[in-house]
Amino acid sequence: MNKTLKYIRIVLATLMLLCITALLLDTTGVLRHYLGWAPKLQLLPNIMALNVVMVLAVLVMTFLVGRLYCAIVCPLGIMQDLFLWIRKLVFPKHKYHYRKPQNWLRYVLLALFVIAMVTGANSIAVLIAPYSMYGRIITQIHSSGLPQIVAIVSLAIVGILSFSMGRMWCNTICPIGSLLSIISRWRLFGVQIDQEKCVGCHRCEQGCKSMCINIDEKSIDHSRCVDCWNCMSQCKVGAISLGLRKKRNIPTDSSRRKFIASTAAIGVATAIQAQEQKLDGGLAAITGKQVPDRRIPLKPFGARSRKNFETRCTSCQLCVSQCPEHVLRPSTKLESLLQPELNYSEGYCRMACTRCSEVCPSGAIMPISKEEKTAISIGIAIPLHQNCLSATGKDQCGACARHCPSSAISMITNAEGHPAPVVNESRCLGCGACEYYCPARPMTAIYIEGKETHSDI
Repeated sequence: MNKTLKYIRIVLATLMLLCITALLLDTTGVLRHYLGWAPKLQLLPNIMALNVVMVLAVLVMTFLVGRLYCAIVCPLGIMQDLFLWIRKLVFPKHKYHYRKPQNWLRYVLLALFVIAMVTGANSIAVLIAPYSMYGRIITQIHSSGLPQIVAIVSLAIVGILSFSMGRMWCNTICPIGSLLSIISRWRLFGVQIDQEKCVGCHRCEQGCKSMCINIDEKSIDHSRCVDCWNCMSQCKVGAISLGLRKKRNIPTDSSRRKFIASTAAIGVATAIQAQEQKLDGGLAAITGKQVPDRRIPLKPFGARSRKNFETRCTSCQLCVSQCPEHVLRPSTKLESLLQPELNYSEGYCRMACTRCSEVCPSGAIMPISKEEKTAISIGIAIPLHQNCLSATGKDQCGACARHCPSSAISMITNAEGHPAPVVNESRCLGCGACEYYCPARPMTAIYIEGKETHSDI
């Protein structure tokens, strides 16, 4: 029975990891119809989306049976188990041992995380959020620039900690793990040690990847136990069982009483991402297009406003991986670090696509229909006549007007007698078609400036 529970946990965790990974790597958009439920089980996105039912479900489950969420639902936790399995293959004789909890560190980090989220610095806070970290690792590890650096560093830190200290990340650094640990401390059902049967062989302690079993004191720190049930399968005398807790073995670590606020310095590396070259008609390479320095960044259709998006976005990169036009890119700005924003250097946001609004689990991008999207303005096209081939008389162009899906751009003769683009702001959607199709290089003759609050047209 003990091994059966362990195998059920492994099967469910594997399926969850495969579902989330497949969804993050899917570029066709087909899997979102079948696997879109997986991200919506993650706790932080549900908190950001104010999904009270799902949040309460996780908290109640944790109070009843402990941190099954960390063992079965959280992809970063499951990825750590994968690292631990590899470690077991490479170092089969290496055993775990009980380690005192670093409560002062995990609760300080949790407090700083909450403060950062409340004060609007969530783009920094979610650097250690588990679902967001896993999304960045899977989607950005093969990219370039700062997003790739963050993904590689995140993978390296989690991997090194897993190989050396088991579930150390979950029980000391992860804010979701720390939150659930507070509730799990008082769980009703859990693993317990029968002191009369226990022979002190330390097999359970050596198999505990959370390093929360102190066999010398016959105690288990249930705040750190992630319900892997390895201990039950390791015990040969049946001294460990799963059931209603008769007493609570809670370590009396005095560091909890000495919990005080502290300061943390966060350094962010910067990187310059080279612009990719385009082809003119598929025949000749032309000068790459520079990304405009927008005063207000462009947020996706359905975001409603810059504030709503930056407040709720967990930087999980799911919308980035699902975008068929590849116009959603992780930001490299400190105030919105790794949160997606629109970049029209390689495409534009087509009116027939609402995929990002369908997959966002946190409410940063609200679901919208294709019809609703055509009536939303996320930005305004700004002509730069000094760069325009037509306005300066260098060529007859008009590409911006021809490709505008809302007919917001007209070519009007200027004082020099040349047709120049003029924008009807009441009709402009901010989709970026004009910016993308403009042939002027290196800076386009028209670009989209974002809106703080999206408006209806």
